[in-house]
Amino acid sequence: MAIFLGPAGVPFSAKERSTIGGIARCAELGLNAMEVEFVRGVKMGASLAEEAGAAAKEKGVRLSVHAPYYINLLSAKAVLVKKSIERIVDSLDRGERMGADAVAVHAAYLGELTSEKATELMKERTGQILAVLDKKGISNVRLGYETMAKKGQWGSLEEIIEVHREHRRRVAPYLDWGHLYARGGGSIDYEALLKTMKELKLDHINSHFTCVKASKAGGYVDIHTPIGDKHPDFAPLAKLLARSSVDITLICESPLLEQDALKMKEQLEKAGYNW
Repeated sequence: MAIFLGPAGVPFSAKERSTIGGIARCAELGLNAMEVEFVRGVKMGASLAEEAGAAAKEKGVRLSVHAPYYINLLSAKAVLVKKSIERIVDSLDRGERMGADAVAVHAAYLGELTSEKATELMKERTGQILAVLDKKGISNVRLGYETMAKKGQWGSLEEIIEVHREHRRRVAPYLDWGHLYARGGGSIDYEALLKTMKELKLDHINSHFTCVKASKAGGYVDIHTPIGDKHPDFAPLAKLLARSSVDITLICESPLLEQDALKMKEQLEKAGYNW
């Protein structure tokens, strides 16, 4: 059992504002993971991805990737679906080159589709993506469909699990604990979620953690806040993980990045976890 913990992107305190500089800073801070952010577009070349992978291996930092936000695999416009697939494939290509284990993807919006029809279409679109990956020889990095906060987005845990079951080895849920809390109206059952992941027999769980903001209308919205806000509270999850036999990556998406990642590390240690 191992826990990998680090920030979503280059730590603010990194002297060198680059992926490789971020990896080095994570290692200096005693953090052993980092998510490479392509959220505004895949602007990293193949050679740099390979250099980042070598640096991460040397420093003992586990990498994951976040694909661009501009993705909608369920768009009614064929050109947007094509562009979405290209962005996902580019992210997976760079992830493969850097030795990342998974790529988080905000996959789609439901639009006029029912959940059932959308999920069937997602299985088809996922098959198209995997076919392109096969042609490119990309076989190690996983496509991680992220659990989403808004009910108008495709990405409930149940929807993602259904696609995972169709493509078990290469597609997996990428849990976002804050999104699940918001989608649950301010409620989350960590123990039940970890049990569900165990039943899927995943060898590793990829996840994001941040707190989310309360909305004026009640409930919570996908606006990230520091973990001290406790919506959701990380402490109960830390206690569960410290005594469980799960392999997991926790990427801190708090606006405080490494500062809150280090607070999460302290809570895990307080709960009895030894690095």
